[in-house]
Amino acid sequence: MFEWLKDIYARFYNAIVPDQRYLAYLQGLRITLTISLFAVILGVCIGVFVAILKVAGNNSKNKFIKFVGKIGSVYVTVVRGTPLIVQLLIIYSAFFTSRTSNPQIAGIVCFGINSGAYVAEIFRAGIESVDKGQTEAGRSLGIGAFKTMWHIILPQAIKNILPALGNEFIVLVKETSVVSIIAVSDLTKQASFVVSRTFDVLPPYIIIAAMYLVIVVILTFLLNQFEKRLKRSDKR
Repeated sequence: MFEWLKDIYARFYNAIVPDQRYLAYLQGLRITLTISLFAVILGVCIGVFVAILKVAGNNSKNKFIKFVGKIGSVYVTVVRGTPLIVQLLIIYSAFFTSRTSNPQIAGIVCFGINSGAYVAEIFRAGIESVDKGQTEAGRSLGIGAFKTMWHIILPQAIKNILPALGNEFIVLVKETSVVSIIAVSDLTKQASFVVSRTFDVLPPYIIIAAMYLVIVVILTFLLNQFEKRLKRSDKR
């Protein structure tokens, strides 16, 4: 029993301490969080824009607006209907294969575009869940369509979609692990680097699995706290 525990301890020690291998995990964590953060920002911007286009296209009689709304629908269908890893390889191969290009940027762009399609559907559902009377009230007060959407509809929609939006962000953080296939030194890539030095597969991957789990738990806690705060503000 003690020999087994000593062996486990030695394997994990060898995956962390010699040659300051813990620094590799920390570097990978920094890159993973950086890609996730900027991809989330890009995904939200794209998602809100596409959601507004789709809602406007569904509710407008203007042919141009309807056409633009259909373009948004095509974008959502294509992105949601193709594997993320394939999208990453296409974007990287098409735009980021030169020596001066940064593969991290390719990861941010790909994950932002991918997340934007899912965020668009989440926001669309949230916008459509708000009573249409809110839009009519805003327009009757002389508020323009854009300001009505931005100041009246979207704030209410965000409260309705917060849990789904939080889940999308958590999924995005985990999905960034595939960025290692384009030579980005994220957590998964750094674990592979440690494996190549120790020739012991399990400890490095268990370590990064634990790191991903900690990130997800922290994000879940923060989202729950934010949701509780919104509920308290609604009761006042």
